[in-house]
Amino acid sequence: MKLKQWSLLAALTVTLPLAACGGDDGASSTSDAPVTSEAPSTSDGGSVFVTGSSTVEPISIKVGELAGTEEGGNLKVTVEGPGTGDGFKKFCAGDGDITGASRAIKEEEATLCADAGIEYIELAVAIDGLTVATSPANTAVECLDKGALYALIGPESEGFSSWADANAIAGELGSAYATLPDAPLSIYGPGEESGTYDSFVEFAFKSISEDRGTDMVTRADYTASPNDNVIVDGIESADTSLGWVGYAYYKAEEARMKAIAIADKEGACVLPTDETIADGSYPFSRTLYIYVNKAKAVENPAIAAYVDLYLSAQGGEQVSAAGYVQLDSAKQQLSADAWTARG
Repeated sequence: MKLKQWSLLAALTVTLPLAACGGDDGASSTSDAPVTSEAPSTSDGGSVFVTGSSTVEPISIKVGELAGTEEGGNLKVTVEGPGTGDGFKKFCAGDGDITGASRAIKEEEATLCADAGIEYIELAVAIDGLTVATSPANTAVECLDKGALYALIGPESEGFSSWADANAIAGELGSAYATLPDAPLSIYGPGEESGTYDSFVEFAFKSISEDRGTDMVTRADYTASPNDNVIVDGIESADTSLGWVGYAYYKAEEARMKAIAIADKEGACVLPTDETIADGSYPFSRTLYIYVNKAKAVENPAIAAYVDLYLSAQGGEQVSAAGYVQLDSAKQQLSADAWTARG
């Protein structure tokens, strides 16, 4: 079952009552519109607009569903997931109350916000394990290290159509996985607007790109999409596929996708699980964030109420329900303290 995912389609909003979208079955949506979560109530508790990361989007939707109940304040929460980069562009232009991010804000994005007079509060909300995956039919590949990933997906692999084409570069890099199979290579992943793209190249390519003097980017000739469900479909479509998505999207499809273990610094192969992501032993673990417009949170009590719920124990349960890993208690407290101290 695919995860629910919605993205922006001009002037079109889908309103889903709690009963229609509150399940945890991971069912997919065919709509490209933002989702609005609200309970069937005559009381209007106010409206909140959340943009940003498609990875964080499922959590924000679930918290929005909770906020739409009478207990949650009868809030009308509209959520979209155009990507972390595109979300920051909108947020720093004043077009969003909150933006989700699958990485920390970049310096140039922070400057964009500052130039526009947008003050924000950064709040860590969950942990994700960026998952490299293939088809279960691909029994020849169980684990990869950074050298092999660079050789397969990095900027020097442009034009490679077989896994085996990457063996020479992998060997140059001293990879333990320089005997990749002679099998068709079809790659699916997010585009450059995505924080998941940024996180992947940071995790897999940074040290190698610095040593080889190459740009820290992927090859251009792969199938890129801002829609994680499209990426999942691609990975499932070919027996020897390769791709990367957030952990929740893998968990929702783990019967039809196979996670590829990632070699740690000692060479041990580590699969993404709730446990390895939570303790940081999975090499591609990362923090997920929301950024809140400080002035709008003062002006609009609904925003503050939504963030209060996001950081509550009930909000933490939505992290797990969305397929991600909750922060440990110390990190949860840091976010709560930052929110309390917002002034």
